[in-house]
Parts: sequence; structure tokens; C-alpha cells
Amino acid sequence: MSLETGDKAPDFSLIADNGKPFKLSSKAKSKMMLVFYPGDGLPICEKQFLDYKEEADAFKKQGVEVIGISGNDTKTIKAFKKEHDLPFVMLSDEKGEVAEQYDAFGWFGVKRAVYLLDKNLEILYRHIEPVSIYARTSEELHDVIERKS
Repeated sequence: MSLETGDKAPDFSLIADNGKPFKLSSKAKSKMMLVFYPGDGLPICEKQFLDYKEEADAFKKQGVEVIGISGNDTKTIKAFKKEHDLPFVMLSDEKGEVAEQYDAFGWFGVKRAVYLLDKNLEILYRHIEPVSIYARTSEELHDVIERKS
């Protein structure tokens, strides 16, 4: 079954970069943007998150918390976050179970995808990249957030 806008997002619990559990439903206090990405240290992933980092304050002003999710282990994710001084919660989905629930898992692991959720976990927007060499830019996402507000 494919998730669509208007659906309730599946709840999940993953380990965050700080080593603590992160349960989606207990953290939903505002809009959240779940950003699934193939892996820490990959050039396109770095470019994507550096773009989002530059716009972190603008995302906050729009009332959106950015959350990164990859199939890497927490040690790798923590190193990626530290290396680039990323201001986002980063989650480890080593088994790909959450990515699979969100239609963001394929032959080579976690796909690049973005989900915008409201505080009730309703999916306001979803985009799954057909090819992982592309990523939604912060400019595109700001436009989406404006339209969905």
C-alpha cells in the first residue's frame, strides 16, 4: 500500500544521533519534514543537507522541524552530523523498516524522499525521487511548505 497526501503517517521509533530513541508521535509538536536519504558522506546527500542547513532558520520560521533518516548506523550518522555541523535530528534506520513503510526503500537501500507532516501526522506532501542523484532543494521545499500552510 502506497502512502498518499491526506493519509496518516505511520508512527515509528528509531535511534537518533544522540543515541536516544526517537518516537515520531511523541515528537510531533509542529510540522515535520522527514528527509530519507541513501547515506552519510555521499556527495549528493552532503550537498542536500548543506543546502538545508543554510536554510535551517527559514524552515524554523515556517514552523517545520527537519529530520534526516538514513540506513546508516548511529555512529556514522553522528559523524556526518558533526562533520557538517547539522542542526537537525538525524535517525538511523539500519534495517530499512521505516523507509519501507514510507515507500522509500528499494534495491539499493534507502531512497531519497521527503514527507511533510502536520502535528497530527497527516501527510501534507510527499515526494520520492525516481533516481537518487536528484534531491528537492530548500527553495522547492519552502514553496511547498507555503502552499501547504
